[in-house]
Amino acid sequence: MKPGIHPEYRPVVFRDRAADYAFLTRPTATSDKTIEWEDGNTYPVIDVEISSASHPFYTGTQRVLDTAGRVERFERRYGRGRSER
Repeated sequence: MKPGIHPEYRPVVFRDRAADYAFLTRPTATSDKTIEWEDGNTYPVIDVEISSASHPFYTGTQRVLDTAGRVERFERRYGRGRSER
């Protein structure tokens, strides 16, 4: 690798608040917030909304959306399309 053209990699903790899950990795991203990790060292922490611990694909849980209710509410609010009138 050419020296001086690649970003610096450093240990950073990614924390998924929804699943109460955190993992330590070495990305190029950083943060001003810090957290004390299990090994006693302090690392920057990046909060994420979703990770493999909370994503429905990885957990096997699905969220059911009320699509029928949404369609009916849309039709009540805006009526049917012009071609159906």
